[in-house]
Amino acid sequence: MNLRALTRGDAAVAGAAVLLFIASFLPYLTVEFCIAGRCTSDSQNAWKASLFPILPSAFLLGIVAAALILVHRLQGEASATRQVLGLRLDQWGTALSVATLWSALWAIGGGGDGVSHGFGAWLGLLAALVLAGAAAAGPLVPALQGPLLTDKPAVPAQQAYQAFPQGAGQPGQYGYPQAGQPGAVPAPGFGAEQQQAGGYGYPGAAQPAPQPVQDAVQAAPFQQFWFAVPAVRQLANKENPAGPPVGELVPGTWYLAVEQRGAALVAQLPDGSHGVLADTSGIQRG
Repeated sequence: MNLRALTRGDAAVAGAAVLLFIASFLPYLTVEFCIAGRCTSDSQNAWKASLFPILPSAFLLGIVAAALILVHRLQGEASATRQVLGLRLDQWGTALSVATLWSALWAIGGGGDGVSHGFGAWLGLLAALVLAGAAAAGPLVPALQGPLLTDKPAVPAQQAYQAFPQGAGQPGQYGYPQAGQPGAVPAPGFGAEQQQAGGYGYPGAAQPAPQPVQDAVQAAPFQQFWFAVPAVRQLANKENPAGPPVGELVPGTWYLAVEQRGAALVAQLPDGSHGVLADTSGIQRG
């Protein structure tokens, strides 16, 4: 059953059925009588056997009518071909709702000396009127055909950006490239000529999206690219890799790879010197 198939008219039908059920327990008739000069009154609701057949004809019949209409609606398109004695369930419900209103009108018209109708009778008549009106006008009035439940508007998805290695900076912070923002802050000690897009520490906007360095080392011929390291890495001497380090690479700064040596890269430091980065695992291109 699809609750989203219910309309405002169906809600009115359901509400009228609830009112009918409540009204059946409220005083329907109030009888006043006097005995030996003493007058008293007695109230009865529709469930009293003495008021039969008011309960089944003016109350229960309307509840059954509402149930048929709602069941038909909840079944969706499949209910269009389901008929009972030549009528759909909603058609039966509409007919029974009109019969309920007719019964309520006739029942409230009776009475006599010392007999008055209570609040239950009037509320039941009002509920029967709403039920018959909503059942008959539901398929015809556009205001009643609107869906009772509507989907919430979709929340616009936040623009995704590729995650940067831990410790390598965040979007908009120092050392992180931003396309279209040539005013990125350079690393301390960098010259003014290095502040422009494509200068040291700022990859050009046309650079490809970050990807593992393995893609770069397989490319031929080699093309220089900017990269960042996820942790501090030592740079070995280009001429004597077994000698002492000539510098180190730190997270949060972009370095230029100028040459490839097997799985290693030759990186350029801010002062223009070069060194060999043997450990290229986990680095990202800018």
